[in-house]
Amino acid sequence: MRVLLLLAGTGLLLAAVQAVALRVHLNWRQPKPRATPFISILKPLCGVDDALFANLRSFARLDYPLYEILLGVKEIRDPAYALAMRTAQRWPGLVRVVLQRGAPGFNPKVNQLITLAAVAHGEVMVVSDSNIRVGRDYLRGIAAAFDDPQTGLVTHPVAGIGERDLGALFDNLTLCGSVAAGIVSARRVAGQDLVVGKSMALRRCDLRAMGGFERLKDVLAEDFLCGRIVVDELGKKVALLQQPVFNVCRRQCTAAFFARYLRWSVMQRKAVGNAAYAAQILLNPVALAAAAALVSPGRTTISAFCVAAAVRACLHQSSARALRGRGFSSFILLAPLADLLLACAWACGLFRSEITWRGNRLAVREGTRLEAVSRPDFAAPEPRAAA
Repeated sequence: MRVLLLLAGTGLLLAAVQAVALRVHLNWRQPKPRATPFISILKPLCGVDDALFANLRSFARLDYPLYEILLGVKEIRDPAYALAMRTAQRWPGLVRVVLQRGAPGFNPKVNQLITLAAVAHGEVMVVSDSNIRVGRDYLRGIAAAFDDPQTGLVTHPVAGIGERDLGALFDNLTLCGSVAAGIVSARRVAGQDLVVGKSMALRRCDLRAMGGFERLKDVLAEDFLCGRIVVDELGKKVALLQQPVFNVCRRQCTAAFFARYLRWSVMQRKAVGNAAYAAQILLNPVALAAAAALVSPGRTTISAFCVAAAVRACLHQSSARALRGRGFSSFILLAPLADLLLACAWACGLFRSEITWRGNRLAVREGTRLEAVSRPDFAAPEPRAAA
């Protein structure tokens, strides 16, 4: 019990360090670019995300002289196709719709990126998810980072916005309080580069030197591995910019939130190894304090859990205000539930090596390499969804 409480206290200290590092990073002043290279924004679509048109509109109104937006769709039957065409008609000459050519790998996002990169015209390639919204100076920040010839990849902190139900609240809480704060502190405190593919940019020449997106077609953590290749093989650095990008999540069921972070847990363990993955529980002091209360129920442990939950909720609130200008109001009281669900996903990730992604059952090997899991011939067919 004492060990668990000590670990929970250590976790709170680490969480506080992360929150401070995030605020310091966001106060850094972004320089203006000396050059404005032509930039291609590669945006794979799959279904219609929350406020998708508004997200795309934020990219169509950027304060930057030379850029294009390529919207990738796997097939015309995808519900996103009609909206993508409407966006291209609204901003002709700026937006193009590109249908995916073939399916060379197991990673559906990378399959689209291979096609998009092949038809892009830009000197710089920006990969941006469909649920991302950005400020008008987004591309100027990227261009300024590439003024340094030693910069090989540019990425951003991610803030969750728009929550209207419980699952979306949990997702946005996690992005602001855990993911963004963790990425920034890893860079500023530990000197480790963690790249999140919500927004990442590479020069065309560097993308070609690393083997193109084709090299990443059969891995799950293509963003993390991009950062590794840029640093370890190309000998360049990753730039983490000051300005956040905004992940719009309005409505999501709690089961979908858990499924996403379960998949991420499997990915993280295969990417960093068992020891480093197991140590990540230190970043969840609420779960450690809850474990202490379960092992030895009593006034001390229950009080410790309440303190850990309150302090961690305040740190979530602080990170959200720094990233998106506002907190989560009284909904912050639900933050401990999100932390406990993340702990469950972490525990499952210790033992799982398979994921289900967009209807495909895949095995995740070391380095997050993906392999198909074949079903036995006698397996019963999946039940059809109700109309």
